[in-house]
Amino acid sequence: MPSPRTKPQPLSDSEIQQIATDIAGGRPPMVWFTAAAVGVPEGRSGKVIALGDPADGDFLQVRPTGSKDVLSFSPTEVTLTKPPRGVAVSAAPPKPTTRKESAVTQTSTSTSTATPSAQGSAPAPPVTPKPLRSTPEPSEQDGAAKGSVKQTPAANAAKAAKAPAARKTKAPEVTVTLTGTADGEWSVDVVSGKKRTVRGLPVNSSAVAQAAKVLHPEVADVVAGILEAARGVQEAKVQQLQAELEEAKRLLEDLRD
Repeated sequence: MPSPRTKPQPLSDSEIQQIATDIAGGRPPMVWFTAAAVGVPEGRSGKVIALGDPADGDFLQVRPTGSKDVLSFSPTEVTLTKPPRGVAVSAAPPKPTTRKESAVTQTSTSTSTATPSAQGSAPAPPVTPKPLRSTPEPSEQDGAAKGSVKQTPAANAAKAAKAPAARKTKAPEVTVTLTGTADGEWSVDVVSGKKRTVRGLPVNSSAVAQAAKVLHPEVADVVAGILEAARGVQEAKVQQLQAELEEAKRLLEDLRD
């Protein structure tokens, strides 16, 4: 019968310090996942992009080989010792898990050693991560394709802040139509967008003449000509009515005699 698999040992203080030194020097170290790793197969490789707060437990920010995601792992889930060929696996995207994706997009590390909290080991004192200057990612090992750190919600929010403001709602076009007849009668129609809001509203001739003067001299000239023509029509009509009235009075006097 095969011997039972030994429990993975957490990374030592010196190994964590070595990882911090490599990250600070712009050389993210290569690690391999142990049997305790969740969501990735044992023996698969990855690179430590940054170190978080050891008090969080899963403070190692690792990008598995061939993946664009940066995930959080504990010191018991990775090792600096490359496994034998029989254990190593090909670089393939990790299976979907409930593991929390790391929100770290810039490489950072700690300047002091800390003992990771794990089952069977003493709790480590808190270590404050020191932000480092962002460094270019080296090429992937083990023949895996080069990937990039997945954008986090903070990065997406920054992009949204830089995006142009939403386009303002365009106001509907308004069309005002002034209609005049030969008899000097005026009316106005108003169309807002596709809806006719005012239809055939009577307007006084004097108000039309006053509005035309305010709008433009050319408009005032045109309206003045129309009003003059209408005035002539009305004067002729008055004269005709007066003549008819005189004729009617004459006939009425004849009937009384």
